[in-house]
Amino acid sequence: MSLYSIGEVARICGINPVTLRAWQRRYGLLKPQRSEGGHRLFDDSDLDTIRIILSWINRGVPVGQVKALLEGKVEPVPTGWSQSEHRLLDALQNSSMQKVRQLLSELGRDYPANALVNNVLRPLRARLGSGGPSLMLLRNLLDGILIEHAVMCLNAARKKTGVRVVLLGWGSIDSIELWLEAIIRSEEEGVQIDLLPQPLEEPHLDNIHAHQILLWSEGRLTRLQKNKLAQWHAQGLPVDLLGSAALLTESAPHQGDDHDLQQC
Repeated sequence: MSLYSIGEVARICGINPVTLRAWQRRYGLLKPQRSEGGHRLFDDSDLDTIRIILSWINRGVPVGQVKALLEGKVEPVPTGWSQSEHRLLDALQNSSMQKVRQLLSELGRDYPANALVNNVLRPLRARLGSGGPSLMLLRNLLDGILIEHAVMCLNAARKKTGVRVVLLGWGSIDSIELWLEAIIRSEEEGVQIDLLPQPLEEPHLDNIHAHQILLWSEGRLTRLQKNKLAQWHAQGLPVDLLGSAALLTESAPHQGDDHDLQQC
């Protein structure tokens, strides 16, 4: 039977060790063995349990309900992520900034960063951004706290050894997306993120020495940007495109597809 350290489980399942400890201590979802030195050891059964927990969470089940589901005591009643979103929104509307920080810290401990960012924080920002000046003010207050939280995540990641990854924006973007992406990436094992907070119109990546360069861009790339990206790849620079520009680039038809479309 294979046994895994908490760091190995974090890499295999893509979860922060802090979250794994919270699932064990706070919610009793995991019962790892202990080595002679007192370190947690997980087996393949634990990995299966973690995958089940993740499946429930991704369906919107609150982590506090998962234990009863695992024990078969209740039927699943997914409430979605809206409950967490509403809690943050209520605290913002009540000007309870410390409560917002506390809730964000709790959610960051209880849920994988990717799930929290994509299912709670990004939707909440979109909701606040679609309203009038009063809601935009709340979004700005939230953004300041998100930056604080991201800095704490980045500093925690730097306490461990890892390869250097540089994250920056290209062109006109929502700069807070960089901080949200930093929160997600800081949870990866063996990675240390250096973030450039201000987007650049013409980044000179030749001067950046890193294991990976993450380039966040929004909207369709211009012809000049496409040429520049191709040039970086031809130079062997480890550049990966993120944001909506990456999705639009992946879904763009090839020249042959363009020809076929014109014939339709």
